[in-house]
Amino acid sequence: MPGSATLQWRMTVPKRPISASIESLFTDEATFSNVAVEESDRSAPLAARMRPRTLDEFTGQEHVVGPGTLLRRAIEEDRLTSVLFWGPPGSGKSTLAQIIARSTSAKFENYSAVTSGVADIRKVIESARERKRKLGQKTILFIDEIHRWNKSQQDALLPHVEDGTVVLIGATTENPYFEVNAPLLSRSRLFRFERLSDSAIRDLLERALTDDERGLGALHVAADADALDFLAQIAGGDARNALTALEAAAQATVPDAAGQRRLTLALAEEGAQARQLGYDKTGDEHYDTISAFIKAIRGSDPDAALYWLAKMLMAGEDIKFIMRRLVILASEDIGNADPMALVLASAAAQTVMFVGLPEAQLTLSHAVCYLAAAPKSNAAAMAIGRAMDEIKAHGLKQVPAPLRGSNYPGAKALGHGKGYIYPHDFPGHYVEQQYLPEGVQGVPFYEPTEEGAEAKIKKRMADRRSD
Repeated sequence: MPGSATLQWRMTVPKRPISASIESLFTDEATFSNVAVEESDRSAPLAARMRPRTLDEFTGQEHVVGPGTLLRRAIEEDRLTSVLFWGPPGSGKSTLAQIIARSTSAKFENYSAVTSGVADIRKVIESARERKRKLGQKTILFIDEIHRWNKSQQDALLPHVEDGTVVLIGATTENPYFEVNAPLLSRSRLFRFERLSDSAIRDLLERALTDDERGLGALHVAADADALDFLAQIAGGDARNALTALEAAAQATVPDAAGQRRLTLALAEEGAQARQLGYDKTGDEHYDTISAFIKAIRGSDPDAALYWLAKMLMAGEDIKFIMRRLVILASEDIGNADPMALVLASAAAQTVMFVGLPEAQLTLSHAVCYLAAAPKSNAAAMAIGRAMDEIKAHGLKQVPAPLRGSNYPGAKALGHGKGYIYPHDFPGHYVEQQYLPEGVQGVPFYEPTEEGAEAKIKKRMADRRSD
């Protein structure tokens, strides 16, 4: 009977241990994908092949994962709790996550917030819950670019991070204090990754040139020191940028009769031509750069101001945005120390809009040099704040009768304008009289400084008060 044959087959097949069967439910697919990744590594780009595999190979970020640090001990002892990695592209966030995946006994799930949604994470959570219940095994969930998830998507993770169903590793290039929900942020330890130093980048380049297994060792490339220095400097702290440029430059070298290749500065420059600046016009780099730009002008450093201006222009920053900030700065930080600053900034704004790029770069440079070199005073800018604080503290006062308008029917009969003294009838076109209402306590609101043209204003005001 067919049924008997089927029964006999089932009885003769050796049974796997129950624990092994359960474990395969959660691990077979992951093992298969890991093998596929290893097989494809040989044809992967240099930046992917040279990813560090261990903490000892990991370069840079010593303050995060150097010997003796809290995070390194947690990784080495396999007791990682939920963490957020925040830093610029190419600084090692995903690489460190991969190192954790290799070293942990927990199941490691790798997702990107760009391509994954709540439905995917729900499946992971269910598997993690079953894995924890049946095997006692933890699940580490790595979500790259977690800032791309909206509030509701991030909220879906919260209870499962809180109850320990998953240990979260979130990676983001954006400021998590703005882009990650506060409850999720409070349940994770935040680690700030910095751009890699030029020396760290150079070490990576030298390692790639000599690595026969994963790097470019088989090409026998000897790189000139200035070529490596150049690639390290223009990488912008991004290891991927540097390795990608190195690979392009190395492939452009021509072997000599002995099979040796030489990487010169010219080839390095050619390999780096397609490199893009690490600048997101809506992200941290945008705000950090404009902050450095304004602070350099406020600090009277034209060279630094021009450097940050050049970075913004090369990255395609909106020139209207730059000019708006310059016009604001002319009043906020220069003021009456050089009254021409606002005039020049306003004229530059109009010129930039009229001329457009690339010629507008000349006008921007003109304005930035003038504003940075100008004497500085924020006395006039601070004055309006003091006046507003006075009104908030003591309330609005009525306009004194002599100052009220009297050019309408019945106004004079009400006493409006009575007692007002016309300044132009007096020498110097000035006469002392009270313009403030009674009871105002916060004066003087405007206190001129000794800087630039404001020194003359200060002297003029002092002379009037002493008369």
